[in-house]
Amino acid sequence: MKKSVIIAALFAFSGIIFGQNVPTGFDLTNHGVRIEPDKRVMIVLATLDAARTTNAAGESVPVINSPLSAEGSRFRDQLRSDLAALNPELRDRISSFVLRYKRSRPTATDSELVAPFISMAYTLSAYPDLADPVVTSDLPGSLLDVLDFAPLVRDFYRRSSFSGNSNDYARSYLAVADGRLRSSAREMVSELLTYLQTKPQLYFSEKIRTETQKSGSKDGRISNIVTRERERRFFIVPEMLAPAATVNFVNIKDDYYVILPPDTDIGFSEVRRGYLQFIIDPIILSNSKEIGTIREAVKKLLDERRKTNPSISPDIYLTISRSLVAAIDSKQLERERIEIATAQARQKIAQMKTDDERRAVSRELDEQKRGFVDETALRLSEDYEKGAILVFYFSEQLKGIEDSGFDIAASMREMLLSFDPAKETGRLEQYAAARSRALAAREGRKITGTTAVIENPITSRLIEIQETINAKNYKQAETDLKALLEKNPGEARIYYNIGRVASLSAENIAEDDKQKAKLLEAKVAYENVLRIATVQRIDSALVSLSYVALGKIYEYYNENSYALGIYEAAIKIGDVPGGAFNEAVAAKGRLIKNQ
Repeated sequence: MKKSVIIAALFAFSGIIFGQNVPTGFDLTNHGVRIEPDKRVMIVLATLDAARTTNAAGESVPVINSPLSAEGSRFRDQLRSDLAALNPELRDRISSFVLRYKRSRPTATDSELVAPFISMAYTLSAYPDLADPVVTSDLPGSLLDVLDFAPLVRDFYRRSSFSGNSNDYARSYLAVADGRLRSSAREMVSELLTYLQTKPQLYFSEKIRTETQKSGSKDGRISNIVTRERERRFFIVPEMLAPAATVNFVNIKDDYYVILPPDTDIGFSEVRRGYLQFIIDPIILSNSKEIGTIREAVKKLLDERRKTNPSISPDIYLTISRSLVAAIDSKQLERERIEIATAQARQKIAQMKTDDERRAVSRELDEQKRGFVDETALRLSEDYEKGAILVFYFSEQLKGIEDSGFDIAASMREMLLSFDPAKETGRLEQYAAARSRALAAREGRKITGTTAVIENPITSRLIEIQETINAKNYKQAETDLKALLEKNPGEARIYYNIGRVASLSAENIAEDDKQKAKLLEAKVAYENVLRIATVQRIDSALVSLSYVALGKIYEYYNENSYALGIYEAAIKIGDVPGGAFNEAVAAKGRLIKNQ
């Protein structure tokens, strides 16, 4: 019985590693991220899709027909079939509203027309009540224009088949999201947190003054200061009817929402900036005193920029926050691309036979690096023009954090106090040459159809293999992983995933000898990860997880003294993002208790 529990725990702890910093067992909820559909958005967009008009040929056609992803198109066809019998009078009222709205915005695309309706969904109370917001005076005009659509949404809920099918729809959303969306979200979160050497602040404490009536007194009141803690959450909301290749971002107090098609790979999307905003906002707020010392200097720079672009927000905190987010986004991508390009160049050099060939690869790498730096300068310039006037300053400060490995939260105070406004004049002119080169390179890529992003081929292949594992075709996954290993014999991630697949296969083997053989195969694969870690620098979270997976196998064989030592090695690595620190501590405690 004990061995069965240990094996089950080992399997439950598994999950494929796609990126350099995405270890198995990486729990998004530990980092504030939740991936779940929102029925408010679902029903608002379903109501919107019910609107019909007549084309020139006299045919009934949708008023809004924005392009969707492949999965979204299939779902929309199903939804329209399910709603074919919708009450004609209700459909007419929905159609009239949407037609008026569309005609009032003749230049807007269907995808642009959908965005305010998505935002409007978040002004409503929880599904299925969908009540109007209590206060509407502070809502932007774009939301007020569609708020009258809410009664139609409530009617649609009561009189259509949507409510009866909503749970099935939500399950289908999650089934699609559990593919590339979830895996790319894990990769994005892990990469950003590793780069920043931080953990997101998931709770925010605030002090509130309260007053109570003094006992025995009509006029006297007792004033107290109480501390209240609010949870902060980042929702990735898969939505089948969200227009393809779009990301809608909504921030409501401590909750951050990004709404996008469920089959999206978010590695290089605007979701990155949304999550960075989630990380950075509390750090900025906790350094309000330091911001006060540079407030006037930043205001002068901002006022100067607003002369060129009056639409830029005058909010100092927003300017600082957006500047830092934009700088992190660009610098982390630059660093990642350089690391991937360098790794690929090393593989090429290892296969070269002459010094001239090796030097040619090295020159090509240098040229690539210069191109990445130029592209970063162009991206920073574009953000600067949109109002992120400190983006160049923060990009320079991030270089120090990259080199030192300090937590950005601990470094924020020094970054703010080091600010010198005199150095921020003429930033666009300073990077004009790099900008021109990057623009020319972009135009060249448009002609050739290439991209500036270097995709890690191992990561891409691991993502493909994940689909095989999801189908529980472990034999094929094992074959594919071993073929990938032949081409990349020094890649620790592949060894780890071979161990993972061997463990999953062992779960379905009834014969004791064959099961032990599979676990031995997993053991060897995990040991290879640790062997590689002794000769080259790999992700510490991956090492942590390899220790714990190996320790569980030793537990299965009742070699508890070895298992205890392995768990202690994992604990020594520390509580790194995505690592197995908590599992190692729990396992160590369990073994000590049972001694």
